[in-house]
Amino acid sequence: MKDVHPFLVLSTKAFNVGTGLVIGLPMTTAAYNESNPFAVKFIGTSGVVSYILTHQPRSYDWKKHGGKPHKIKQVPETTLMQACESLNQIIAICH
Repeated sequence: MKDVHPFLVLSTKAFNVGTGLVIGLPMTTAAYNESNPFAVKFIGTSGVVSYILTHQPRSYDWKKHGGKPHKIKQVPETTLMQACESLNQIIAICH
């Protein structure tokens, strides 16, 4: 994958550094997610509408693929809480 693929990391820094993996949720700007009940909508710092796909949790080998922090660094706290609440509807472990 050569393009940038934003990802909301949910795992701890200790886990990420110790394993070389991150666990989290993919993010997209695809507008068809507007009607997806498991896509958390938010507006980024550049004014772009984005969606966190809470129904697609993944692990990602950031060391192997050269992953690095996105330019926005983090989503707003309220967006993170909405994503955790949505994920809880599926697997019930985020608090």
